Parts: sequence; structure tokens; C-alpha cells
Amino acid sequence: MVTTRERARKTPDRLGWRGWLKALGPGLVTGSADDDPSGVATYAQAGAQFGFATVWTAPVALPMMITVQEMCDRTATATGQTLGRLARRRFGRAGKLVVGLLLLCLLVANIVNLGADLMAVGKGMELLGAGPSRVWAPIAGLGLAVLLMSGSYKLVSRVFAWLCLALFAYVAVMLIAGVQWGEVLAGLTFQRVHPGVQFWGLIAAVFGTSISPYLFFWESGQRIEEMRARPENGDEPASDTQIPDYKAIRRRRQQRIDVVTGMVVSTLVMFAIIVATGATIGRHPTDISSAADAAKALKPIAGPLAGAVFALGFIGTGLLGVPVLASAACIGISGLTDKNWGFDRSPRKAPLFYGLLVVGLIIGTVLSAMFTDAIALLVFSAMLNAIAAAPFVVVVLLIAGNRKIMGERANRGLSTSIGWATAGIMAGAGVLAVWSQISG
Repeated sequence: MVTTRERARKTPDRLGWRGWLKALGPGLVTGSADDDPSGVATYAQAGAQFGFATVWTAPVALPMMITVQEMCDRTATATGQTLGRLARRRFGRAGKLVVGLLLLCLLVANIVNLGADLMAVGKGMELLGAGPSRVWAPIAGLGLAVLLMSGSYKLVSRVFAWLCLALFAYVAVMLIAGVQWGEVLAGLTFQRVHPGVQFWGLIAAVFGTSISPYLFFWESGQRIEEMRARPENGDEPASDTQIPDYKAIRRRRQQRIDVVTGMVVSTLVMFAIIVATGATIGRHPTDISSAADAAKALKPIAGPLAGAVFALGFIGTGLLGVPVLASAACIGISGLTDKNWGFDRSPRKAPLFYGLLVVGLIIGTVLSAMFTDAIALLVFSAMLNAIAAAPFVVVVLLIAGNRKIMGERANRGLSTSIGWATAGIMAGAGVLAVWSQISG
């Protein structure tokens, strides 16, 4: 009989750069979607108000992001089921009710957030001289609705993969911003920390937008869709136990490469935005309420090219972030209620999933046309996400650590330790976010 170790030898020790690129998928898209315009606005606000004092949040957030998203991804490959469906298996009636209420809260927060993101896309087009934002926001919403209703996962994933390139606009802005790297180092080593409520409220917002609950369900759902697109188990996703051991080991390796790469890219962009705005706008602390404000403020300081590149960045990430926001809670609710879902399913075969998706996009598009101040929407959605983040991390931990569900792929020491530490930090961030809003 061939052992697992012998079969593992069929997997090359190194994937090479082509194998590495081939491994990229849901993890990279998830990391890129984390830097949507609301995240960009939060990071820009941190740099604009406090310079490099908040830059330490990037390396601190990275291991938490990797751990949580890897757990979400691993639950999909180990079981062939989404987090929503696994929550249905893991919890009793009371537990499912709590998860359902959290998902409804997440759905509301996501709709509000995607409305603000559509506003940002419209503002970006306006800043580039393409016309008024009120025209471009609904056009973007309609175009994304048509894409998502196409019933083709391959088309959706291909478009998303290309939109990920928009992230490098922020790195380009950092490179032309004239950064004083000695000051950045001081920020990274906690030498510029402020004691005020406003500073720590913003720190909570940074962590809240970096480790957002909607990304958990998106990561799990998109990994399932990727597995469905492969022929190992017909139309159904093949879990690790349904494929040869050497294929499962190779998939685990590719999964980790994908997740880690996605989170590193996301954190690099977070770091670049804080540093770029800190090196320019942060020299004379300014209040930035949106990504568009940051692009405007950069123009007279770092030049029109920096402002234009920044605007292109949040247009691209907005077009990527809106579908993720629209569909994440829909994936969770469909799984929890045991209904069909997925971009590779037609609306007829997945009515609840597409119904929630369309309603969310319509309401978000209406909000983007009604409001002129995105910050009001973002503050509300950020508070909901901050409150929901810790409970959702706990849900993920209880699923990923359950051996009856996960088998040998259940959480071990390091994942468990970092996971529970993340839950504690996010609980503190939620309290800080509410406290900072109450105290003004």
C-alpha cells in the first residue's frame, strides 16, 4: 500500500514561479478586495491625521489576517462546504439563530459599504474628468450586476484577477511621495504612538477594515467555486478525503501560497497608503473622509500624477470590492439555510442567493445616488463590522477546530493561539470603535 509520505513525493518540492502564479486565486482576490475604497479611506485618514504613527498596524495585522483567512480556506478544502453550511452542521438551533442574526447584520453593513464604494468609483471617474460621479456610480452598479448574473464563475474570477492589478497604483504613489524612511521606522517601532481617543478609535477602524467578516465567507465560498470548476468530483467540490493524498497535499500547498500571497499584498498596500499619505498630507495633518479626498489632497503636494494614480487605484479596487461585499453575506445565508448558491449557478437554480445579491446591489446603488457624504455611510458600516468581527472569528475557530468536521485538518496549536488572540483583539477594537464614536 502506498503511504501518504510516498504519495507526497509526487508533489515537486518547489512549484516554481509558474506554479506560484497558477496557485493564485481566491486568496489573492480576497486580499485585494480587503483594500476597497472604504479601506483606502481609513488608511489614508490614518496617514493624513497621524503621519507614520499608525504604520505599525500593518505588520501587526498581517499574521492575524493570514491565520483567519487560512482557517476559512482550509474549512472549504477539508470539507467541500462553505462556512455557512458548516455553521449549520456545527451549531444547534440557538447557535444557528445567532449566526443568522450576525449574517443579517453583516448583510446590512455590506450594503451600506458597497454604496459608499460605488460613490468612490463615481468620484474617481469625476476626478479623472470623465463626468459627474452621480452618473458613474449607477453605471458601475449596473455593470457589476450584469457581470455577477452571468452565471459564469470563470468569467467573474478572470475579471477579478485583472482588477487586482489596481492595487499596485498605491505602491507607485508611495514610491514617488518622497518618504523619509527613518520616520517610517520610528512609526514601525511604536515611537510615534498617541494617547488620545481619536487615535485609538482610528486604530480600531484600521483593524476592523483589515479583518472584516465579509472576507471570511467570500474566501470560503470562492474556494468552493474553484473546486467545483475542477473535474475531480463531477459538479460537486471534492474535499481532501475524496482525492488522492498527493493531490490533497499539493492543493494544501497551493492554498497556503494563495492565502499568504493575498494577505501580504493586502498588507503591503495598506502600508503603502499610510506611508504615502503620511509623507505628504500628514506633514500638515488633514481630515480625510474618503478615498477621493485623499486623491485631491495628493495632487498639490505630490503632483497631479500621484492624485490620478491614486484615483485609478480606488476605481479598480471599488469595482473589485463591490461584488465581494454584495455576495459575501449572500453566500453565508444561502449555506446556513441549505440553499443553492454560486456564480456558476443560474438565477433559476439559486434564487435566494441571486435575490439577495440583486436587492443588495439595488439598495447600494440607490444609496450611492442619494448621499453626497460617503463618510456617514462608512462610519455606520464600520461600526457594524467592528461589532461583528470578534463573534465571526469565534465562529470560524469553533468550526475549524472541530475534529468531527475537519478531521486531521482541524486547527492545531499555532492557528488556535493566533486565532483566539485575534478574536480578543477584534473584540477590543469593536469596543474602541463604539467608544470613539460615542465620545465624538
